[in-house]
Amino acid sequence: MNGNEKRLWKLLSDWNIPVLTMALASSAGMAVEAAKTLGYPVAMKLLSPDVTHKSDVGGVILDLDSDKEVKDAYNGMMESVKQQLPRARIEGVVLQKMAGPGLEVIVGAKLDPQFGHVIMFGLGGIFVEICRDVSFRVTPVDRDMAREMVLEIRGSPIIEGARGRELADLEAIINVITALSSMLEKNPDITEIDINPLIVYSRGSVAVDARMLTG
Repeated sequence: MNGNEKRLWKLLSDWNIPVLTMALASSAGMAVEAAKTLGYPVAMKLLSPDVTHKSDVGGVILDLDSDKEVKDAYNGMMESVKQQLPRARIEGVVLQKMAGPGLEVIVGAKLDPQFGHVIMFGLGGIFVEICRDVSFRVTPVDRDMAREMVLEIRGSPIIEGARGRELADLEAIINVITALSSMLEKNPDITEIDINPLIVYSRGSVAVDARMLTG
């Protein structure tokens, strides 16, 4: 894990944004031992400073549920990435315990040269790519502003339990938005950050994946 990624996950943890426990492995054997410690099922993600879109090269494998599956996944991932990106530096993999199913949302921010950091919220996964249903606020963002951000998107009824869906924890989403706002105020060198997905449950949430750019 490069320095920027380590800093990202430490920042999220330091600002009380819930994250999944992770472990690093640089061999199939280490990956198996890490998976046993985390507890099955686990997700495996490529660890490389040269690969941004890991899924495109087979660098993300989910729902691994046994020692054999982890070993085979590690070896297969290494082979796939080396074939497609022979010059990429590969440091190993990151393993995380699989998060339970919930509502996927995205919380992110970009540094605007005129306004400063602008925070974005929307439904995650394919929703953010297809629907472009998002809201924005300039930092600092307090709890009332964060609540407005969540409820003003067209998809907010999904969060509120429309059509028999489980009610998502609105306060947990607000906690993440306001924590991110405070984090950005103290770290002005962050030019872009995305938590996608943030999985929201009826109680609580967890950041499953995130990326950050600094200037």
